[in-house]
Amino acid sequence: MARDPNKNTSGRGQRDLKVKVKSAKGRKVSSTLWLQRQLNDPYVKRARAEGFRGRAAFKIMEVDDKYRFLVPGARVVDLGCAPGGWCQIAVPRVNALGEKQGKKVGRILGVDLQEVEPISGCEIHQLDFMEDDADLKVKAWLNGKADVVMSDMAAAASGHKQTDHLRIMALCEAAAWLAFDVLEEGGTFVAKVLAGGAEHDLQKLLKQKFTKVAHMKPPASRQDSSEKFVVATGFRG
Repeated sequence: MARDPNKNTSGRGQRDLKVKVKSAKGRKVSSTLWLQRQLNDPYVKRARAEGFRGRAAFKIMEVDDKYRFLVPGARVVDLGCAPGGWCQIAVPRVNALGEKQGKKVGRILGVDLQEVEPISGCEIHQLDFMEDDADLKVKAWLNGKADVVMSDMAAAASGHKQTDHLRIMALCEAAAWLAFDVLEEGGTFVAKVLAGGAEHDLQKLLKQKFTKVAHMKPPASRQDSSEKFVVATGFRG
């Protein structure tokens, strides 16, 4: 009897073969391991297949699936938006058809120090969000205040774990202060943080400004990473 080609009995067809990367002359072992991990990462493969600019797109997708802040008609600011994966997720959700409301289109504003390739349905500006008048520019571009401020920013790695932790937390805190200036009452702040101690100061600050503060490590976040995401809802204004 001929074997059904669609039926697998050995299990070999159920998993991808791992790609091994040979060390090249002049390439550090850490770089080789990073490349090997990228080539075998299912989220990297899925991002390419679905047209997203990076695997981080799935992180905000999973966070929003739980907390539902990217709603139709929302005004969203994405700080440090490069390469644009979070904006790509926001566009269809914010510009979706509201139930029994007709077409309810929101606003998505991407902000970054570097130039970012255009994204349909999103407005992108090159800006240092730490400038004194950054909040005024953001509100002018939005023609009002924001409903959501989100940040996936990370400082350049120094190789020293504690230093990198402090740098990322300093960026996150700066993003929070901008959010306080541009958020509408009842708004949401979402940001990547790293476990390591300094995040407790940020949490204390957010609890003063929001009615609820939660943390989540989405499935798309690598298990060996200390990153997690803080979701602060109900901005007190």
